[in-house]
Amino acid sequence: MKRIIEYRTLFWLLGVSLLSFACGSPPGTENTTLNNSAPKPNAEVTIYVSTDRVFSEPILRDYEASTGVRVNVVYDTEETKSTGLANKLLAEKNRPQADVFWSNEPVRTLVLKKNGVLAAYRSPQAEGIPANFKDPEGFWTGFSARSRVIVYNTDLVKPDEAPKSIFDLTDPKWKGQVAIADPRFGSTSFHVAALYAELGDEKADDFFRKLKANEVKIVPGNSVVRDMVARGEVKVGLTDTDDVNVALEDKQPVSMVFPDRDRLGVPIMPNMVSLINNAPHPEEGKRLIDHLLSAEVERKLAQSEAVQIPLREGVEPPKNIPPLSSFKPMTLDYGKAADRVEDVTRRLQDILGL
Repeated sequence: MKRIIEYRTLFWLLGVSLLSFACGSPPGTENTTLNNSAPKPNAEVTIYVSTDRVFSEPILRDYEASTGVRVNVVYDTEETKSTGLANKLLAEKNRPQADVFWSNEPVRTLVLKKNGVLAAYRSPQAEGIPANFKDPEGFWTGFSARSRVIVYNTDLVKPDEAPKSIFDLTDPKWKGQVAIADPRFGSTSFHVAALYAELGDEKADDFFRKLKANEVKIVPGNSVVRDMVARGEVKVGLTDTDDVNVALEDKQPVSMVFPDRDRLGVPIMPNMVSLINNAPHPEEGKRLIDHLLSAEVERKLAQSEAVQIPLREGVEPPKNIPPLSSFKPMTLDYGKAADRVEDVTRRLQDILGL
């Protein structure tokens, strides 16, 4: 009888091992080995990208040309990034179509992690990136950050009169002269969720009520904010560093303020890259993640019009952007901000009439 039990146990263990092999790695399984082997013939990888196509596409096409791997890319729209792709990934959770998610802001990535959409992968290429920009459990890694800034029209506003804090935007002198992107989407959703996480509901609600009373204009995207300010349709707005830099390179009459340098702190938004759980092409997904986390990609993003701030030392910083050492970054718990995003969206729908 004992021998029969031992055989049954052996067969059970063998079955579990085969099942584990067939099903692939569970979400928490980590892999830190840099795969330098050549991709298989006809290899392909699918990536969902919410970072602006004009900045991300050259990076991905260079990778495709240098490796021979076919890169299938799904981009988000200006109006819904990165919310649209996050919802798509949630909808595809049981039958994933993507291998990698490259997000332009943190909140949606953490929502996906919470919902079991992501798989853990610690890329060896992330070694030089500070720990506060990496998930302790390996589900995401940050790289090449942007910042939220106040943009103003230099023909209409003198530098010493420009708002120095987001809270200045509630001053009656800016009534009807402030534009922000829809706070339900993209980097603005990250910004408002971070504000609620840092300020608490009462203070954050009060800020947005005052902004509403000051006749803030809510528009489809950050580039729309920039264009309205550049054209003088409003005097100031909240947007991102890369959007302002496009206007600066085009010699438009704009400048930017890094708000709350000494008070709340400047919001810093790293790109985040993650492997999708049960991805169709996990090994090619890992190779692509390794590439995106390289110092070379951070250099390219810093020197492009995206002017994204490298997170690792030793990479030349972008022009038109002050170094991180020159201001106080906003101290953020990305997980706490992500946990608030759905509730914050509901609150702002009522407060702002969205």
